[in-house]
Amino acid sequence: MTYPESSFRQRLSLGQSNNALTRLIIVNLVVFITLALIRVFYYYYYREEALVASHFTSEVLPWAVVPDSLGELARKPWTVLTALFTHLGVWMTLANMLWLWSFGYIMQDLTGNRKIIPLYIYGGLAGVLAYLLTVLFLPSTPHLPFYYGGGAGIAAIAIACTVVSPGYRIFPLLNGGFPLWILTAFYLLVSLSTLPVKSPESLSPPLAGALTGYLFIWLVRQGWDASEWMSNFFDWVNDLFNPDKPRKGSPAIKDQLFYKTDSAPYKKTPHVTPQRIDDILDKISEKGYNSLSAEEKDLLRRAGEDDVRL
Repeated sequence: MTYPESSFRQRLSLGQSNNALTRLIIVNLVVFITLALIRVFYYYYYREEALVASHFTSEVLPWAVVPDSLGELARKPWTVLTALFTHLGVWMTLANMLWLWSFGYIMQDLTGNRKIIPLYIYGGLAGVLAYLLTVLFLPSTPHLPFYYGGGAGIAAIAIACTVVSPGYRIFPLLNGGFPLWILTAFYLLVSLSTLPVKSPESLSPPLAGALTGYLFIWLVRQGWDASEWMSNFFDWVNDLFNPDKPRKGSPAIKDQLFYKTDSAPYKKTPHVTPQRIDDILDKISEKGYNSLSAEEKDLLRRAGEDDVRL
């Protein structure tokens, strides 16, 4: 028994086709698993927990997290993006992915599939900027030596979907459910309460992400969708690796499948009648033979071959 390719892809996507939320969660999990495997390798090599933590923090993390030094950041600019998908610890990863799925699912239901990833990246970049500004202008001793995690991006999605529809009902079958703004308030309360209050560089990223989510929806309502260019870029990159996508300048599918012959699919042949021949002869007498169209010349030739009796 065979299955259509479309249904096979649908099962693999764990939801609708090209599910951006699923892809976003997968990227976060892949980065987490990769770092966890590297840490396991360090255990086999160093054996002791203290040595593993020391070498892992000094040799691996700097390549994935945002440092507190602009000079170091200039040498590793890619960390501005990799830090958004970097998580350490099972509980931290599990909690963030559950919150991301919860608010991302609602956001996807409200606005579609194309705003999830851009909004997550915008919120994460705002969190990185807030961290760097806080470290530079509000130094604390000691302060966090690096920044990572998806908290700012998740906060941006949470606030954005709440601004779009604060009355969105969660679990409506349970006595009507409860509005979305209650879930968002609970999320922000839990997230901020678990952060060290005396470290402003840990509090500023999620707040910056939340502000970014609000500004994102405000701009959309003003007529400017900041996610469109990023979504178009992702589509372009995806098309580069999609063999089924027609390339620019390539013939259309109908030309490839249906018009492989040199001749036309049909030929219109006008019927030769004495009246039509008389009209052609009158035209020749008035304007000359060169005034005839290709169809009229063909009719005249066929009349001569068939010896049509006028």
